[in-house]
Amino acid sequence: MNRRTCALVGALMACVLTLSAFAAPRAFWSESELSALRGLWIGSLKPLPPDPSNRVADDPRAAEFGQRLFFDTRLSGNGKVSCASCHAPGKQFQDGTPLATKGLGTTDRRTMTIIGTAHSPWQFWDGRKDSQWSQALGPLESAVEHGGNRAQLAHLAARHHRTEYEALFGPLPDLASVPAHAGPVQDPAARAAWERMTPAARDAVSRVFSNLGKAIAAYERQIMPGASRFDSYVEAAIRNDVQQMKATLTPDEVAGLRLFLGKANCLQCHNGPLFTNNDFHNTGVPFAKGLTSDTGRSAGVKQVLGDEFNCLGPYSDARPEQCGELRFLVTDSPNQLRQYRPPSLRNVAERAPYMHAGQLDSLDQVVEHYNRAPAAPKGHSELKPLNLNDREATQLIAFLRTLSGPVAADPKWLREPVAH
Repeated sequence: MNRRTCALVGALMACVLTLSAFAAPRAFWSESELSALRGLWIGSLKPLPPDPSNRVADDPRAAEFGQRLFFDTRLSGNGKVSCASCHAPGKQFQDGTPLATKGLGTTDRRTMTIIGTAHSPWQFWDGRKDSQWSQALGPLESAVEHGGNRAQLAHLAARHHRTEYEALFGPLPDLASVPAHAGPVQDPAARAAWERMTPAARDAVSRVFSNLGKAIAAYERQIMPGASRFDSYVEAAIRNDVQQMKATLTPDEVAGLRLFLGKANCLQCHNGPLFTNNDFHNTGVPFAKGLTSDTGRSAGVKQVLGDEFNCLGPYSDARPEQCGELRFLVTDSPNQLRQYRPPSLRNVAERAPYMHAGQLDSLDQVVEHYNRAPAAPKGHSELKPLNLNDREATQLIAFLRTLSGPVAADPKWLREPVAH
């Protein structure tokens, strides 16, 4: 081959490579981008951390007991409300309403899903509970949720669950002198009965009550998110399997993923394999009608510190040094006003409406809110306008829909257990 022919062949090859670079879809990722994708991949989810405050958290017997309690409507004032009433397995373990309405009344917050919450150090939108078991106790005594009281539930355990309870927690206390209904609740008669009880009797009943919460938490720890199309895409990207990448996500969905990682600034709150940093943020969410007094994390901090069922409390199984989140909790930050915990974005397309009180009906409204970045009604919003155009907003939503996947749990945990 002469020199002129070599030069011609070289020029043609360079031209082909250049045209290929322009013609190829933007399906390849840099090392830094791949690192970000791995961080969001469900395969990067760490093993479930232990809960030192709950010694039966990973006991299979406790999970089975907790499942029965979770679906038991007798854990309510009217015998019609169970945990599953608001945390319905068929609805992503939430209820699909702006405010929880499946109990005895209407709450002032949206029901959060329990899927994957065992990985979070804080529970509820405002973090007013620091464990799943203490979270489970709140609704049981809420006048607008279960409407029960702890003496009632202790008697229930003695009548219907003695064998299961005592196998896990030891002998039940003698409840002969304990009133049928008593507890530090809104109901005046039950509260007065509670105040007439001796400190020792109140402590014994509260311990039974806390143990029921610990069993429910052991069940809830079984409920985790499963892999989505996004996760399949990341696996293909890690292998550099371009054909599989193209077959898994559309070009618009990939474009939405790039926006999620970059211009849309979603990683500020929604990072990690659960797509949440489990921290608290003020994102300028508007007031819900009639709920202008909700101050979010600033109230939640005070509540969790004063909670008798927190990690440092008398009913916790943890040693003080194991309660680092609570011991080093920031309590005096003015930025905590109207901060809320960002929920996981996994299965977000299946969980409308959105925000802590269901203020926004659709993902379109959510993206439009973040795009505009309105001023916070109270406190300081962290948002800045994103300047997404209509096509980019549509692409971002398309990506969010790729996060839908099954619940990663044995099917037996997703249905009401057979009574026995």
